[in-house]
Amino acid sequence: MREERRLEREKLRTSKFDLVSSLFTALILFIGTFVLMLFIVWLTSRMSFPPQAIKPIIENPAGRGENAEGFERDFEPPGAEEVEELMEPTLQDTIEAVTDAVSNVAATLDTMNTNATASTTGTGKGDSRPPGPEGEGEDIVPRFERWQLNFTAKALGDYAAQLDFYGIELGAIGGSIQGVDVANNLAGSPKSRRIVDTKSEKRLYFMWTSPSPLMQFDRQLLQKAGVQLANRQMMKFIPTNLENQLAHIELEYATAKGHPSVTEIAKTIFESTADGNSYKFEVVDQRYRKPRK
Repeated sequence: MREERRLEREKLRTSKFDLVSSLFTALILFIGTFVLMLFIVWLTSRMSFPPQAIKPIIENPAGRGENAEGFERDFEPPGAEEVEELMEPTLQDTIEAVTDAVSNVAATLDTMNTNATASTTGTGKGDSRPPGPEGEGEDIVPRFERWQLNFTAKALGDYAAQLDFYGIELGAIGGSIQGVDVANNLAGSPKSRRIVDTKSEKRLYFMWTSPSPLMQFDRQLLQKAGVQLANRQMMKFIPTNLENQLAHIELEYATAKGHPSVTEIAKTIFESTADGNSYKFEVVDQRYRKPRK
C-alpha cells in the first residue's frame, strides 16, 4: 500500500521537463501579447479620423445688392430733400400731428439708424438694407463684415502652419486675370490652382483692410506657389467647417455676455492662439449693436 502511494506521488511530482516547457510557454505568451500590443499601437497611429462635422448656424441676412445705401427700399440714392423729410420731427411738428405721431416718428427714427449719407444729387431714398446679396432676411450684420480674424506669428513657417491647420487657403484676384488663383499646402510646398468660374466658389473669404506685417507672409507664400500678384488683391478662403466652428464660438461668447442672439452682434474679433501642438480661435473682443427704439 505504501509503495503504491509512493509511486503515485512520483507520478504527480513536477519534472524538470515540465518546468522548462512551462517557462517557454509563458515566455511565448508574453512575447506574443507584447507584439500584439505594439501592432495595435502602430496601427492606430497610422489611422486618421476626419474631423467631426459641426452643425451649422444658418443665417439669412438681408442685403441691398447693388442698390445705393439709404433709408428705405429705393434703387436711387437719397437726396437732400428726402433726408430733410426723414429728419426727426421737431416738437412743434409732433404736437401738430399728435393723432398719428407715434407710428410716423417711430418709423422715421428707425430709418435714420443707418450709416447712409445724404446726397444733393440723388432723387431717391436709397436702400436701408446692409451690404450683401440682394434679398430680404433677418436684420443681421453679415459675417464678412462682422468677423475679423487675427493671427500672431513671428516667422513665416509658424504662420503657414496655422493656415494649414485650419485648412485656410490663400488666393489672389484681379489684375486683368480672369478667375481667382488659390494656394494650399502652405507650410510644405505650396501648390496653386485657378478657379475660373468664381460663381461656383461659395466659401467665406477675407481680404486685408489695413496694412499688416503678415501681408508680407501672404505675399511670400503666394509667390512661392507661383501666383502672380501684380495689381491683385490677396484673400483668405475659410473652409465651411471652420466657419461653423467660429459661428458657435461667437454665439457662445455673446450668450455668456448676455446677448443670446446673433442679431445683437456688431463686431466679433477672433484671434488664433497656440493650443499645445495645435491652434484654436478664441474671441478677444466683441461689440454689440444699439437696440432700435
